[in-house]
Amino acid sequence: MLAKIAYQGRALSGILICLLLLMSVYVFGVFQGWYGGPEQAGTITPAVIPGAVTELRAEHQIAARPEGVKQQILFGDLHVHTTYSNDAFRMSLPFVQGEGAHPPADACDYARHCSSLDFWSITDHAEGLTPYLWQKTKEVVRQCNQVATDQSNPDVVAFLGWEWTQSGAEPSEHYGHKNILFLDTAEDRVPSRPIASASNKAFTELPVKFRIEPPFYDPANRQRYFDYDYSVRQVSREKLCETDKMGADLPADCKEYAEDPGELFARIGAWGQEHMVIPHGNSWGIYTPGASSWDKQLKSSMNNPAAQFLMEIYSGHGSAEQYRDWRAVTINADGSKSCPQPQADYLPSCRRAGEIIARRCSEAGESASECAERAALARKLYLDKGQLGWLTVPGARLEDWLDSGQCRDCYLPAFNMRPGGSAQYAQAITNFDDPQNPKRFRFGFIASSDNHSARPGTGYKETDRGYSTDWWGYKSETAQQRFATDTGKPQAKAALPDMSKVDPFGAMELERQSSFFTTGGLVAVHAEGRDRNSIWNSLKRKQVYGTTGERILLWFDLVNAAEDSVAVMPMGSELELNHTPRFTVTAVGARRQNPGCPEHSIKAIGQARLDKLCRGECYFPSDQRQLITRIEVIRIQPQVVPGEPVEPLIQDAWKVFDCAPQQEGCSVEFEDPDYISAGRDTVYYVRAVQEPKEKINGANLRCEKDESGQCIAVNPCYGDFRTNEQDACLSDAESVAWSSPIFVDFPTSR
Repeated sequence: MLAKIAYQGRALSGILICLLLLMSVYVFGVFQGWYGGPEQAGTITPAVIPGAVTELRAEHQIAARPEGVKQQILFGDLHVHTTYSNDAFRMSLPFVQGEGAHPPADACDYARHCSSLDFWSITDHAEGLTPYLWQKTKEVVRQCNQVATDQSNPDVVAFLGWEWTQSGAEPSEHYGHKNILFLDTAEDRVPSRPIASASNKAFTELPVKFRIEPPFYDPANRQRYFDYDYSVRQVSREKLCETDKMGADLPADCKEYAEDPGELFARIGAWGQEHMVIPHGNSWGIYTPGASSWDKQLKSSMNNPAAQFLMEIYSGHGSAEQYRDWRAVTINADGSKSCPQPQADYLPSCRRAGEIIARRCSEAGESASECAERAALARKLYLDKGQLGWLTVPGARLEDWLDSGQCRDCYLPAFNMRPGGSAQYAQAITNFDDPQNPKRFRFGFIASSDNHSARPGTGYKETDRGYSTDWWGYKSETAQQRFATDTGKPQAKAALPDMSKVDPFGAMELERQSSFFTTGGLVAVHAEGRDRNSIWNSLKRKQVYGTTGERILLWFDLVNAAEDSVAVMPMGSELELNHTPRFTVTAVGARRQNPGCPEHSIKAIGQARLDKLCRGECYFPSDQRQLITRIEVIRIQPQVVPGEPVEPLIQDAWKVFDCAPQQEGCSVEFEDPDYISAGRDTVYYVRAVQEPKEKINGANLRCEKDESGQCIAVNPCYGDFRTNEQDACLSDAESVAWSSPIFVDFPTSR
């Protein structure tokens, strides 16, 4: 009997040892990345939008467009990420409410059958595109185009591109993000590899905690986490290209980096392929230093107007249009930093950091002088940490920050808006390095989504916040406590954080920014046809405009380019004029949407895929239009001498025309009677404003204000479990279409 017990004990011990060995091998394999694999490209549905549908879109415009106009307006999205992008992959993980893989094929199907776009472009982050992923990207874009058998009149045109994702801790080294698009897609007509930024490696150097632990925390979804870890490892293992070579002189399997825009333009140009570079997010403060501005990019070495002639004025991350004469930080003459004073329309976050600490200090019973010193230290430490300043106030909740750092009177502003990166500022400044040849930006304006779930053109309906916007947040309180950036317990003194414990992705004020994500914008082109070249040529002519996602129709023309005859110059035009300019504007509201999806979408991809990809809602226009309420004209007179103050040069709004509420839209005509007497170059563009409707995050932080209009409490729209599922974060807000400017030069201004 004892022998039998001893035998059973040895057997049990053996089993336990085997299990322990197996578990050890499994854990070792997790740490070695044995179980992950590459993100697949997906499968494109081989069905087109019926020709009758695209023909009907064109017919809907005929009655609305001005007399003599032959071009049709096409709508697209030129800023789309799939889970080939590192951050998009991270956002797709289950423990942050992600819905799993959304590869490039999903973007093609969504553009064609959910949002019914006329064109779109893939722009995954170059920093995470390995040779394998770049090759798959090219193949999917070609397949997406091949679905349309008539390339002279396709239902959808897909462009190929990537995003150069650059950021710097100081204004002098920060240039922002740029999308690079190519006309062609054939293998011998595009680069062998994308060109990445040298500065942005946050997603290839994640602490082990954020790559290895999630499979153990959420074992049911472990494969998704294994694949994420695999993607990070693959990127981190890429060998860097030699810096003294570029283009075809480099092997296809190395990672090519550009330090700044000048090098980026040179490296792209070395391929000799037709391309364009579109900057975006320059006013988005989540990664942009507080004092950053466009000025340094206007130097000849940092600009290439032949390639960079458009900018993204709006996206799902908010508007980059408006300028304000304040900054998040003051740079003193000696290079030191100081915290600006509050203004009626702006509370600097460094000020709020001091206020939080001062209040805690007072509640702890410290003296007024001691609390004043601690507040001053809080302001200093906040500025020292730049975009990570919020981490210097231990235990601060989102609500503690109120609406600090935000533009209080801007239309759907970008989070922590940086006015020096705005479109208006870019159009107002001049570079005088060569006094005989001053330089200016002459950007056309577009909008796009910047969506990170392979969903181009999400702005057609304000539904399903978690899928039509880029919200991001932990699925449960347990996940938040385990993986979120820990700012510690509230203390009455500011302190520098231990950055070794901070997830680089989670260091970017994810909670606060969730209140600023919208459904994203669209770019519209006035095109001769639906084909690739027609769309590309319209973009090059800057005969384009952007919208907040609604398909508003807009025409803006200068109608007296020749003094003695009618010579029409459309939006995006550049001309000299020695007489008073006269303009016309016509805007027609977007079509109201029916619920659900049209029959052709259901037939094309089936109800199951439609429910997953489109979330059961598609672009489905009715016969009724929304109403244009007013036309606003913005006039900018760029600098003519060095140091000329910028704010007085931007007149927003210079003119406002109220519109009668009618389905046919609104048309106005105006002149600039000051043009001749001012005797200086002038930039004009218009905003067509559509009646208010409920928009996701239409009120951002949803401030409660006191009698003086100051924010005393916020009701944030969290991206995590704390915002109730029944709270769609909807608030009334207007929709907008921004024309590209018309650049009118005065002949004697130089």
